[in-house]
Amino acid sequence: MKDILKEIIAHKRIEIAEQEKAVSAAFLEKQIEGSRPARSLKQSLLASSTGIIAEFKRRSPSKGWIKQDADAARIPAGYEQAGAAALSILTDERFFGGSLRDIRTARPTVSLPILRKDFIISPYQLLQAKAVQADVVLLIASALTRQECLVLAREAHTLGLETLLEIHTEAELEYLSENIDVVGINNRHLGTFHTDASHSLRLIEALPPDVVKISESGISSPGTVRRLRQAGFRGFLIGEAFMKTPAPGKTLRHFIADFFTTDYTDLNN
Repeated sequence: MKDILKEIIAHKRIEIAEQEKAVSAAFLEKQIEGSRPARSLKQSLLASSTGIIAEFKRRSPSKGWIKQDADAARIPAGYEQAGAAALSILTDERFFGGSLRDIRTARPTVSLPILRKDFIISPYQLLQAKAVQADVVLLIASALTRQECLVLAREAHTLGLETLLEIHTEAELEYLSENIDVVGINNRHLGTFHTDASHSLRLIEALPPDVVKISESGISSPGTVRRLRQAGFRGFLIGEAFMKTPAPGKTLRHFIADFFTTDYTDLNN
């Protein structure tokens, strides 16, 4: 299978250049003057009994459309009412069907921390995230050099944004710095999009014990969440398992109820 990540990043560079021509960085800087402090994803996860980061996601490169008509004014609010610890909103348009408008639409309806989930490769995207009142940005190790990640993480903190570093291999731990707030292990290989939820269990031992850890992708059952939580994870990013159902918020509510009432021993149940 072709390397999807390389294709996405190549297009992202073109996309950012076009966006900067339309809306300058100077304009965004003026827009965010005096903006409120970010809501803390890290603290929200530490305080949560489940740690579920519910994702608003319309499509994926591997599965196509999941919910093409998904409403950003309703679904994130439903997630919060159902008990999510935080929200993740996809803002990539070409490959995931999202946009910054989705965060702008969702923000007045929720009080939870919002993660701008995108392929962040430019400081300009950090300004965009702050302007639409996101609280956290995703920094994907496999999409950045270590130096690029250091610079973006530092700039994110300067803007008052938290950072989620996403890794897939032990070697990517070198991307950790004092400006990384939370570390996520992606169970999906971004080159092939193959997913294996047990990947988190294999990699967690390599992570520093004091870092707040998130398991991302391929999580579809309360049993998996319970097993990962017992292993030391405090956050669980889940999207497709909810978004593919008629009522994502209701599905999350049942998922959380099942988490608290059922005994699980198998990672795949």
